Amino acid sequence: MPDQLCLLDDVQVAGPASTEALPSEIVVGGRRLRPTVVFDTYWRFAAARQAVYEARRRGVPGPWTSDPIIRQHRFTNCFRAADRVSQYLIRDVSYAGSQEPEEVFFRTLLFKVFNRISTWRLLVDAFGGISWQGYDYTRYDQVLGDAFARGERLYSAAYVVPPPALGEDRKHSNHLRLIEMMMKTKAAARVRDAGSMRVAFEVLREYPAIGDFLAYQYLIDLNYSSVLDYDEMEFVVPGPGARDGIRKCFGAAAIGIEADVIRYMADHQEEHFSRLGLGFVRLEGRPLQLIDCQNLFCEVDKYARVAHPEIAGHSGRTRIKQKFQPVSEPVPAWFPPKWGINDSGPSGVAASTGTSTYVFRQPAASSLPREAVGFW
Repeated sequence: MPDQLCLLDDVQVAGPASTEALPSEIVVGGRRLRPTVVFDTYWRFAAARQAVYEARRRGVPGPWTSDPIIRQHRFTNCFRAADRVSQYLIRDVSYAGSQEPEEVFFRTLLFKVFNRISTWRLLVDAFGGISWQGYDYTRYDQVLGDAFARGERLYSAAYVVPPPALGEDRKHSNHLRLIEMMMKTKAAARVRDAGSMRVAFEVLREYPAIGDFLAYQYLIDLNYSSVLDYDEMEFVVPGPGARDGIRKCFGAAAIGIEADVIRYMADHQEEHFSRLGLGFVRLEGRPLQLIDCQNLFCEVDKYARVAHPEIAGHSGRTRIKQKFQPVSEPVPAWFPPKWGINDSGPSGVAASTGTSTYVFRQPAASSLPREAVGFW
């Protein structure tokens, strides 16, 4: 696979092509880092993946790219809040039901512990409205236990959620006990009144089996709701996949300063999109936040396994497990109202970025594999 990737074949970018070379070094966290070719792939992947998302969002018929890696494998969206599970959380969990802080906290944690839409729907079908006031451990445990006995998956495979050791036999039972513990020790009020994202993170971090990564992910999800409004640019916690992606972009010199690297990417995104002549389409004007840049490192880690197999990460993984699977539903795009971006929904098929414009066109279907047709 050549280093120059065919990411923009089906996404024409108005304006002159970039002649800027890969930077010889960048200074992050007081260290001089030498970017690898994967560093530029990060920006090209982000522009191409976001262009696919915007085309889908506008209802443009697929397929939307001739890039064989993006076409054949599953990748999350550039903006975390735009992903299917996050969209469901925002629309059908966070903002559906009572907006009392305690209830929002309970619903969010109950959903995120499993992080699986089918598990949430299972509980809704059994109990109707989900609320802390109406919660009963025995009944919830019975519904989940019966589903487990039928062979149904209760947990998402997106990331590892370790079980707390709280005296129960089953993982899901212990997670129900964990949520009970958090509710009874006023975690909702403590997170709400923390005063900063960092302090709120430390509150969540106190509880059993919630490490740095999960505490940060849970906090980001709680922060989508109406009860919190912390700045997503305050700090970031790199996950294992992001650490692998960072290592592929910068080598071993970046070990230990991964959070600084992610902040560099967020702070310098316009510079590098411009350097490469990429008209990255923001989310209704919203730039990539720290959490989005963190997630993009995870996705570029996967992408580079195929595009740059000669550049190894820490995990040693060499293939992308999840294949693209088409679904028929339209792409949801409803974001936390406090962001102020829902009223300016997409129209037309051109996405303006101020200086560049993406124009979407559909390549001949006969030239693409069968699995490329449909929605991601």
